[in-house]
Amino acid sequence: MTVRTTTLGDGLDVSVQGYGAMSVVPVYGPVDPAEALATLHHSIDIGVTFIDTANVYGEGASEKAVGEVLRTRRDEVQLATKFGLVGNVAAGQRGIDGRPENVAGYLDASLSRLGVDSVDLYYLHRVDPDVPIEETVGAIADLVAAGKVRHIGLSEATGDELRRAHAVHPIAAIQSEWSVWSRDVERHVVPAAAELGVGFVPYSPVGRGYLTGRYDPSAVGEFDLRRRFPRFAGDALAGNAKVLGVVEDVARETEATPAQVVLAWLYAKGREYALPVVPIPGTRFADRVTENAAAVELDLSSERIARLDELAAITVGARSANPNWVSLGRE
Repeated sequence: MTVRTTTLGDGLDVSVQGYGAMSVVPVYGPVDPAEALATLHHSIDIGVTFIDTANVYGEGASEKAVGEVLRTRRDEVQLATKFGLVGNVAAGQRGIDGRPENVAGYLDASLSRLGVDSVDLYYLHRVDPDVPIEETVGAIADLVAAGKVRHIGLSEATGDELRRAHAVHPIAAIQSEWSVWSRDVERHVVPAAAELGVGFVPYSPVGRGYLTGRYDPSAVGEFDLRRRFPRFAGDALAGNAKVLGVVEDVARETEATPAQVVLAWLYAKGREYALPVVPIPGTRFADRVTENAAAVELDLSSERIARLDELAAITVGARSANPNWVSLGRE
């Protein structure tokens, strides 16, 4: 298997599916470091070469793990990392820092952990409500001019924030949660991205594992990040069984897995909105990378897409405990 490539905004060529490297640290369960590295290598081997990490994942541990792989494979990878979140995010100690005077320092720390001299895509992880986005993006643009960053991205920006940022410097990608059970970005963010020629990178495209059909609430550890999301609470989780049921029905009909179905739905949405869509599912296991990558070739019928389109409306629970933490709360 070799995954084909696509072009996000600003001429950034990436694999049409990426790998979310938050999974190489124990936010969703225990991680074997050797297995995590093997999974990263396998991802690159089959053409999933767009690797997404952030400075706060495992307090820098994810970047260090990715850096181990980059020692011998930097030229094969389109590397994305992020800044702007501060504190121990997994423990709920969350803050945002988009002050322009701090951007270069965050990047230099990430470059050190990654063992590289530049990144292909540098995201503002969350928009700082106390700093005009134009100022933060202007500081990242200075790093582009310095050769340390090739392209600029935003995460969980609103459509208006995306337009304002794009007026300062071309934005290559907007990263937000988008899936069959999280469709709020289709109101303003997706249309803005299509209008501006900005690529869309959906995170949590398989619902933090729930939409794969393999989520077991009895096996969720004390520090599992999903404990902090409303739709994983007891009553909500029971209600969301209806959502999973439809996904599993479509999977049986198409002889695919639930994960492949929900990823294929995102590719269909990309065609519908006429913009490049590059999901970044994360996993600790190499065989799941192969499974996810096969979704690139799964073509869903219009009738099945219509059935999946209905799932967000029946999903129980918000996608974030704090609506202001994501674009929906600021639109």
